[in-house]
Amino acid sequence: MFGNRQKKEKIELSKDAYSKARRFFGFIKPYRWIYFIGWLFLVLSSVTAMLFPALMGQLLGANSTDKPVVDMGAIDLTDINTLLIVMLVVFGAQALFSFFRILIFSNVTERALRDLKAKSFNKLVNFPLDFFNRNKVGELTSRIATDINLLQETLNTTIAEFFRQFITIAIALTYILYTSWELALWMLAVVPVLAIVAILFGRYIRNLSKSAQTESAQSNSILEEVLTGIVNVKAFTNEGYESNRYTTKVNRIMGVNIKSGLMRGAFVSFIIFGMFGGVAFVIWKAKGMETDGFITNSEFISFIIYTIFLGTSFGSIPDLYAKIQKSIGATEHLMDILEEQVEPEQGITLTDFKGKVSFDQVSFSYPQRHEIQVLDQISFTCLPGQTTALVGSSGAGKSTISSLLLRFYNVDQGTIYFDDHAINDLNLESMRKHIAIVPQEVILFGGTIRENIAYGDINASEEELIEAAKKANAYDFIMSFPEKFETLVGDRGIQLSGGQKQRVAIARAVLKNPKILILDEATSALDSESERLVQDALDKLMVGRTSFVIAHRLTTIQNADTILVLEHGKIVEQGTHHDLIENTNGAYYKLNNLQGKSLT
Repeated sequence: MFGNRQKKEKIELSKDAYSKARRFFGFIKPYRWIYFIGWLFLVLSSVTAMLFPALMGQLLGANSTDKPVVDMGAIDLTDINTLLIVMLVVFGAQALFSFFRILIFSNVTERALRDLKAKSFNKLVNFPLDFFNRNKVGELTSRIATDINLLQETLNTTIAEFFRQFITIAIALTYILYTSWELALWMLAVVPVLAIVAILFGRYIRNLSKSAQTESAQSNSILEEVLTGIVNVKAFTNEGYESNRYTTKVNRIMGVNIKSGLMRGAFVSFIIFGMFGGVAFVIWKAKGMETDGFITNSEFISFIIYTIFLGTSFGSIPDLYAKIQKSIGATEHLMDILEEQVEPEQGITLTDFKGKVSFDQVSFSYPQRHEIQVLDQISFTCLPGQTTALVGSSGAGKSTISSLLLRFYNVDQGTIYFDDHAINDLNLESMRKHIAIVPQEVILFGGTIRENIAYGDINASEEELIEAAKKANAYDFIMSFPEKFETLVGDRGIQLSGGQKQRVAIARAVLKNPKILILDEATSALDSESERLVQDALDKLMVGRTSFVIAHRLTTIQNADTILVLEHGKIVEQGTHHDLIENTNGAYYKLNNLQGKSLT
């Protein structure tokens, strides 16, 4: 749903888009009463602002003997001193109303957007892994950052200004109709044409804005991908290729934005010419009516100012409307994220887990590649404390088994059991608390070594953290750094060597103290010395735990209790190293000989 959007954007906002935009106001609901007060201040500030033309007309026409434009009862507005005091009071009230309106709107907006950001992040981290397979991280972060910033501007100013213009138009039209219905009809003659043009222009500009926003999100995705994989970019000397790819994307953004600017410029030019040309014509008509005695001098001046206000409001509405439409598009994207299904929270809490794991006729294919059967009726049992090794060529299904153990995906057929509980019946959080994984490519967070180790148990004591580092053979190299445990590891752990990162990851797993341990080729990319230290730490970590070891190097799994040999998603052999090596026609024997030849 969400991941397919970049392929084909909808040309127009659907009813569903407006429905999603309305659901966004659910984030404002907790603050609705204070928000309502803000709207009262908006109305009051708008009304007081619209007293300005009437009072100004009275001030400029004060030497005349005409009746006041605004009747305030006992207050004599024909006296210029009294009039000035009244104007100062009105302006002061408007300033006060505007201050509280801005303060309240800003307060409600920031609180609502805080709730939206928090909920969006909470949803993101609770989405199943398949969601991130369908969506690029760079595009997701752009949606959260860019779209929410767009909403911030809209809620703070755009919506308020949009409705302020309607208040201005209502009051100005009321005065103009009261003063002279004939002049009012001349003024209204230009509105239908401008309204039709505004709708057509606004729709086209809105579509261009959505396209630019989508292209921008995709360019951010390229930027993040390149910076994340900068080592590969440089190693394969693809700097030029990536620069061209990014430049092509930003050129497309530039083209869309320039086209949008062209259309906006044409739109504004039309509004200026049509609206203010019409205003000039109406003023010309009004001057003639004043000369003929149909309106007073004060009314004429007030009429001109109200007419200018009216023209300005009509001219600004389309642009404000386009911004609101753009925000509706942004809201649609955010609501799409919020409406995605998260991982289930219900289920049996896994307590007193012994560590027994069974696969019973498990078949699986990835959601994005249903036509490829990755696992085909896999069955095996790993008893508590035993080590099960998974070997086979790339694509045989070894890493998929580890993903299914963590329930990153649901199986298509069959069942996985933890002790006697079907995995789909278990509460995910309680189940995953019993599992730790040490992957081949360790990705550390960009904080300190302490923070990365403590990620295994954020409530661990200092003594437990140090003990975990020692068991992982990490304590010595950590203490060799000047900042020791406070050493910053850099983005994704770039400041540490491969062996050091692995040992930090092992320390993290030690601290978690899991019942099930998954080692996904944890030593395959290390030099001999680092491999020795890491393997020693892993051997200590595996004691008393149900372990699954994925390995290409058969020398690392010779002591496993059970070795499963996988080919094309099936278990073709099963047994100990000694048993399997006896079968000279077996797949394991061939793998062993192949690796033996490569080592000689």
